[in-house]
Amino acid sequence: MATHCSDRVLLNDWHVVADGSALPANVPFSTCLLGVDLSISARNDGAIRIVRADTGARVNSVQRYGFLWACLGKPERDILYIPEADEPDRHLVSGGSIAVKVSGLRAVENFLDMGHFPFIHTGWLGEEPHTEVVPYKVEITNQDEVLATECKFYQPIASPTARKGMIVDYIYKVIRPYTVALYKSNPLQKDRLDVITLFVQPVDEENCVAHPYLCYLKDGMDAATVRSFMQLIFAQDKPILENQVPKRLPLDPRAETPIRADAVSVYYRRWLRDRAVTYGAIPAHA
Repeated sequence: MATHCSDRVLLNDWHVVADGSALPANVPFSTCLLGVDLSISARNDGAIRIVRADTGARVNSVQRYGFLWACLGKPERDILYIPEADEPDRHLVSGGSIAVKVSGLRAVENFLDMGHFPFIHTGWLGEEPHTEVVPYKVEITNQDEVLATECKFYQPIASPTARKGMIVDYIYKVIRPYTVALYKSNPLQKDRLDVITLFVQPVDEENCVAHPYLCYLKDGMDAATVRSFMQLIFAQDKPILENQVPKRLPLDPRAETPIRADAVSVYYRRWLRDRAVTYGAIPAHA
């Protein structure tokens, strides 16, 4: 039986629970959020209803960016704003909903890790001997987000439009405990960035569903190519994630020895501790 969440910061926030384009009309769709089983009903007229399977109580819900969002408690803030989604020359694409047998916090941390590129995404996002993660900057912003800047990494095929290897500029931003965004160099438009936002649905403490949202410049490719590229990369990550031990993310700084390249991960874990996020984690005092 899944453990229910007691973290107020998570209960009173919005989480993606389904890709709207994949919801069947007039057929209930079952999923789980923070240990609570949910039943989602989509009508032909577009109306959506989410109820708890245990009590039958209706759950707060809204549709945005093509996804269905739910809040189990009382929303304390709005769904995050993605300005690139308003730009008409971008493909706005769902990367699919991928179930992963690991804590959603682990999935976020993996997304932040450049060190695995040459070994897990060989020939795509990295290759030997280009294995060094050069020092970068990390800070907590005035918006209470973890921000990593000046990240650079050599990538053989950084994007579907890349025609040769290049040094790619990265910016990472952890926006919510289970939401992280990546901004990376566009091979064709040097002054603009492609954006991937990963909405991680915490099913329970050791299972999640990853919902990538891609805002890629249209120049040189179609939407299907963007989606396929993302799915190829995530398929390489999935078995690595599912072999993580333990499945939950340890927050004690002594639990897993970090190296210099893990600076953003160190900040992320400390940021979770400071915000009393325990669901999907092994608390520092345990």
